[in-house]
Amino acid sequence: MIVGLSVSGGRHASAGAKKKWVAVSSSPAQRATFRDVFAVREFRALWLSQILSAGGDRLALVALALLIYDRTRSPLLAAIAYAAGTLPYLIGALFLSGIADRFPRREVMVTCDVVRAALVAVMLVPRMPLDVLIALLYAVTAFQPPFDAARSAILRDMIQGERYALAAATMQSTFRVMVVAGAAAGGLTVALLGARPALGFDAATFVVSALLIKFCVLARPAAATSVPSALRQLGDGARVVFGDRALRILLMLGWLAAFYEIPGGIAAPYAARLGGGPVAAGLLIAATQLGAAMATPVFAKRIGPLTRLKWMGPMAACACGTLMLTVFRPGLAASMAIFALSGCFAMYQIAANTAFVERVRSDRRAQAFGFANAGLVAGQGAAFALAGAAAEMVSPSTVIALGGGLGALAACGLALRWRGMSPAVGRHSARHLNHQASVTRRTPAHTARSH
Repeated sequence: MIVGLSVSGGRHASAGAKKKWVAVSSSPAQRATFRDVFAVREFRALWLSQILSAGGDRLALVALALLIYDRTRSPLLAAIAYAAGTLPYLIGALFLSGIADRFPRREVMVTCDVVRAALVAVMLVPRMPLDVLIALLYAVTAFQPPFDAARSAILRDMIQGERYALAAATMQSTFRVMVVAGAAAGGLTVALLGARPALGFDAATFVVSALLIKFCVLARPAAATSVPSALRQLGDGARVVFGDRALRILLMLGWLAAFYEIPGGIAAPYAARLGGGPVAAGLLIAATQLGAAMATPVFAKRIGPLTRLKWMGPMAACACGTLMLTVFRPGLAASMAIFALSGCFAMYQIAANTAFVERVRSDRRAQAFGFANAGLVAGQGAAFALAGAAAEMVSPSTVIALGGGLGALAACGLALRWRGMSPAVGRHSARHLNHQASVTRRTPAHTARSH
C-alpha cells in the first residue's frame, strides 16, 4: 500500500508554498542486512581491530601463563597469570571506563592500544623477573576496559537504527570465536615458536589496531560536555544505571551469563569425569562459545526488535535451564550439544544490549558499559570460584545443573518484572531501532519535523 507524505519545496518555503506529495510505502521497511553494516568503513575498521586485539590478547595470555609454568613448574603462579583476565579488568572497568565519556573515544582507543603495545614490548626484555611479567600483564589488562567501553559507545554513534543490532551481534560473535581461536592459536604458537614470538605478535596486533582506528574511524568530540573527576563520574554512572528500573533489569539479565558460563569455568574437571583430557575440555569450552556465536547473528537478522524484547526473558531462562540436563550425566557429545544449545539461547543478550544502549545518554554510555562489564566479570569470577569449590565435593555435572537451575529461577523473576513494566518501555527501546516504521497516514513535513 502506498500513501502520500507532504514535503515543502524548500527549507525557507513560505507558508503558502505548494506542498509536494511523495510516495511512501506503509508496508514494513526492508530489514537491515549485514551487508549494510559492513558497508560502513568505520565499522569494518572497528571489527578488524577487535579481531586483532582479542586474538592477540588470548594468545599472549596463554603464552605468558605457559611461559611462567615452564620456568617455575608452579600451577599457582600460572593460575595467577591467567587470572589477569579478572581482577585488573574489574578495576579498570569501574575506574577507567569513564575516560571514554570525558575524552574523544577514538583517541581513547588509540591511546589504550599504544600503551598496551608498549607494555607487551617490555615483556620481551630477556630475563624479565616473573613478578614483573605478571605485573605488566595485569597493567595490559587494566587498559582493556576503557578500550572496550569506548568501542561499545562509539559503535552506537557510527551505526544507527536496526543496523546497530546487527553490528553488535557481529562484534559479540566475533569475540566469542576469537576467545576459542585465540586460546588454541596461543597453545599452538608457543609449541611451535615459543612464548616470546607470541608476545611479539600480540604487541604488533595492538599497533595495527591503533593504526586502523586512527586512520579509518572518524574523529568525534568528547560525549561529556563537562569533565568531572573520575570518582564523581563513577557515582553519576551508578545513579544512572541503578536509578532506572528498566536499566537495572537489563543489566541483571546480562549478568546471568555468570550462571550459564559455569561449564567453561570447570570444563577440565568435567572432562576428567568423562575420562577425557585437555582436548575434551577444549571441545567443551568451544561448544559453550560457538553456540552463541552462530545463533546471535541469525537472531539479530531474522527477529524484529519488539519480538526480541518479548522473548528476552524466556530465552534467558532457557539459556540457564538447559544446563539442568547435565544432572543426567551425559557423555562428551551430548554434553557439547547441551552447552551449545545453552549458548544458542544466550543470543538474548543482543536484545538486552540494544535496549540498554538505547536507554543510556551518550555522555554516560561508556561509564554504563563499564559498570555492566565490571558486574559481569565479578559475577563470572565468583561463579567460577564457587563452582570449582563445589566440584571438590560433588560431581561437576551436578554443579552445572545446580548453577543452571539457580540462573533459571533468577531469569524467571527478571522476565516477570520486565513483563510487568509499562509496555512503553519496550516500545521506547524498539522505536530507536526501528525508526523506519511504515507511515500510515498523510503527515505534513513541518509537523513531522516538529516531533
